[in-house]
Amino acid sequence: MLEEIREQPAALERTLRGQMSAVARLRKALELKRPRFVMLAARGTSDNAAQFGRYLIEITTGIPVALAAPSIYTLYQAKVDFRDTLVVAISQSGESTDINVVLEQARAAGALTIGVTNERNSSMAGLAEHVFHVRAGKEKSVAATKTYTGQLMAFYLIAYALGADIELDELRRVPEWTEAALTLEKDITERADRYRFMEHAVVVGRGLNYANTLEFALKMMETCYVIAERFSSADLLHGPIAMVERSFPVFVFTPSGVTWTGLRELIEKMHGLKADTTIITDKGNRDALALNPRAFVVPVKLKELYTAIPYIVPAQLFAACLATEKGLNPDHPRTLSKVTLTL
Repeated sequence: MLEEIREQPAALERTLRGQMSAVARLRKALELKRPRFVMLAARGTSDNAAQFGRYLIEITTGIPVALAAPSIYTLYQAKVDFRDTLVVAISQSGESTDINVVLEQARAAGALTIGVTNERNSSMAGLAEHVFHVRAGKEKSVAATKTYTGQLMAFYLIAYALGADIELDELRRVPEWTEAALTLEKDITERADRYRFMEHAVVVGRGLNYANTLEFALKMMETCYVIAERFSSADLLHGPIAMVERSFPVFVFTPSGVTWTGLRELIEKMHGLKADTTIITDKGNRDALALNPRAFVVPVKLKELYTAIPYIVPAQLFAACLATEKGLNPDHPRTLSKVTLTL
């Protein structure tokens, strides 16, 4: 897992460079017929990436986006009208049975379809009209890391093809910013010992980092066996905050930008409750660092739009290091396998 976390800058650069022709083809197709609606279909870590895609596409293009419920198609066998819809299926292996059923039925019902996968010769790649190949290389650890960030990169490119105001020059710097985040490994390794006996935690984020909230919690659950609840800052205040008490571990993604005001208020509440609060931020958010000095700080200044990939790296490192501190093997979590088949 740690080796694959470290491979992410190179994998992201390959994905970005290798998909520009696919972006051009998709952009041409979308110019002929712009979708009125986008639906995303995925499971597990890929579903967390889809959450990022939802926020990114809606924020940058104004096109409404929803996440698919695969059982509608696989169990209830409902017939859905997909005219004027773009359907994006996301799967690391490209062999998720229910996601491929959604993709196949959507295409037959009139949708324009995209497959995002790490496997060029997968079933998904054969079903979709447009394929975005996440060029992460073979991912051996059950806990997905480099495929997740590759999927986030694919969503930046899909949003760009839809007309989003995304600067390709900025995207080309994402591998560099990811490399900067990797410099935190030594500090995170040393600090993981503090949480060796952690059994419960809360992870909080909002907007473009809400997906990272889900993914960080998932990584702690599957590799460290920590019961990690995940919330947007708004949802946490609507009831679940009642479980937070003195020394309760809380992890918060805190970029500068439009979400910061609400996150600052939340952190102040956490301080009032004397929770054990750690933030993930970058050196551009000085207010966050002043408010909460216990932080994993990506050592570059980032615009909120481009924080998702660099910000997940400290979380991945923390989960891998914590698993080791607990005497667990993050590459082979109990009861899990690399490819999960569901209907």
